[in-house]
Amino acid sequence: MTQQTLPGASNALTFGILSIVLTLLCCGPFGAIFSFIGLSNAKTAQRAYDQSNGQYTGIENVKTGKTLSYIGLILAAIYLLIAIIYFGAIAAIIVAAATNGDF
Repeated sequence: MTQQTLPGASNALTFGILSIVLTLLCCGPFGAIFSFIGLSNAKTAQRAYDQSNGQYTGIENVKTGKTLSYIGLILAAIYLLIAIIYFGAIAAIIVAAATNGDF
């Protein structure tokens, strides 16, 4: 019996890597989108692996992709939190300056 590569395993790994890279280099929303896609592919591949009787190889890629997707999602959430704090501080400074008559 020959073993086949698990469908969706390499996609889960690729999207997990992209989620981290895009979050750090580009912006958080793209990283979050690729995280969700990676988690979806990992779930589908995990389900296919669980239903097969040793027919597939590559479950390591699924586990790694899932881990990387979670890391990318956490980084995107941190990026969002920092952006909210940053723009909130700017808005608070503008409101404080406007109420003091500095404008």
